[in-house]
Amino acid sequence: MRGRGGICVGLWGSEETDFTQRGAETQRTQSGERKRKEQDKERKKGKKKRMDKFLIRGGKALRGTVAISGAKNSALPVMAAALLTAEKVAVHNIPKVRDLVTMGKLLTFMDAKVSVTEMPASDYVIEAPTLRHAEAPYELVKTMRASILTLGPLMARLGVARVSLPGGCAIGARPVDLHLSALEKMGAEITMSHGYIEAKVPGNGAKGRRLKGAHVVFEKITVTGTENILMAATLADGETILENCAREPEVTDLVAMLRKMGAQIEGDGTATLRIRGVRELHGTEHRVIPDRIEAGTFLVAGAITGGDLTITHCEPEHQSAVIAKLQEAGACIETIDKTTLRVRGGKKLVAADMTTEEYPGFATDMQAQYMALATQAEGTSMITETIFENRFMHASEMIRMGANLSLDGRRAVVRGPAALSGSIVQASDLRASAGLVLAGLVASGETVIDRVYHIDRGYEGIVEKLRAVGADIERVHGSGSGVHASVPVPVT
Repeated sequence: MRGRGGICVGLWGSEETDFTQRGAETQRTQSGERKRKEQDKERKKGKKKRMDKFLIRGGKALRGTVAISGAKNSALPVMAAALLTAEKVAVHNIPKVRDLVTMGKLLTFMDAKVSVTEMPASDYVIEAPTLRHAEAPYELVKTMRASILTLGPLMARLGVARVSLPGGCAIGARPVDLHLSALEKMGAEITMSHGYIEAKVPGNGAKGRRLKGAHVVFEKITVTGTENILMAATLADGETILENCAREPEVTDLVAMLRKMGAQIEGDGTATLRIRGVRELHGTEHRVIPDRIEAGTFLVAGAITGGDLTITHCEPEHQSAVIAKLQEAGACIETIDKTTLRVRGGKKLVAADMTTEEYPGFATDMQAQYMALATQAEGTSMITETIFENRFMHASEMIRMGANLSLDGRRAVVRGPAALSGSIVQASDLRASAGLVLAGLVASGETVIDRVYHIDRGYEGIVEKLRAVGADIERVHGSGSGVHASVPVPVT
């Protein structure tokens, strides 16, 4: 089935997803109607997502092999970077999760041609010879914070952008002012109006006006801020120096792709990036790195259930902090080769304090998963969250399951081992969902996790992957008058 311009039309679940190229003339006459239809479809999908639940019967040790998917947090900026060139960009190993489908829709809305051979897809071809619609509308991006990543590329290439303030998980303030102040140093004029960031290079009506290189020192480490300004700087006039940059592997992966496109960047993997702007970038082909958070989640799954899991298609170098902490807690982890890890549950898990930090420290995205593990460890574990101020929302749900823990500001004190029992719990964000799944795997009886649309944003086929290694888990779909359980067929 094909849409206008030869763009693939496929299916996400039971909802049709249409990647179409939108010309400027069509936008003027049909954009209002299209937006209304998109809103209606999003509302329908939202209702369906809210009714989906996970049903877990705990107590089974996980054994077998799990292949890790591509990194969501790398794929999102990589796809946004395709806006920097008029030439074809092919990206591979894209995880089949909702956020990437949303990003595909967003690029299409801007007039890029997004081609896939299936839906959801692991391979995307993106072409943006013209970008007549430099806007990221609220209707498309309200569930995805990564929409802000289109701001830098649009300003770099067009000198103008209108981007809705992002939505996403409710885990605390993640302000975009660091992005905006950096762009202002590069010569952008920025205003806020009706929930939108409106940015332009002064005098942008004259063809060829660009951002100017600048010296930017981030007040605090910001991953998306680093990525956004890095992309903006690639086409800026002169040299840009970014200090106090994020060093996450996802940033390094973006640098690798931009360099393939012709960008002149030095310092990847360090806190200082130096970018010399070029007149234009060209097309390229790039494979996204494995998802280190998914890999870490399955390492915890093997350890917490006393199982024996082999984790393939991963990057062991990216797991150093997680591996060290799990080994301290009693798990047995070994590196089989450069893409494979093996985790075995120890005879006894023991308490170990943990503090979240920017990379290469223990990732905040692994905090909820580690809290689940701590409930099963003998002794008292102190968990300190330094990145986000509101990321213990899963704690109350674990307490409902029988966890012995208390909160004090940004610290959680977990005393174990606790005999968890199945309960009805509610996920508050993407990683909290994963933490509750892990708790459910070791709880007695049945655990029902509501609002699992959060986990669908970032974990590809988590139900199928867990079932393949012995977990008793299924997705429960809601219907108007009740619920019925079914195991979805994996998308291939």
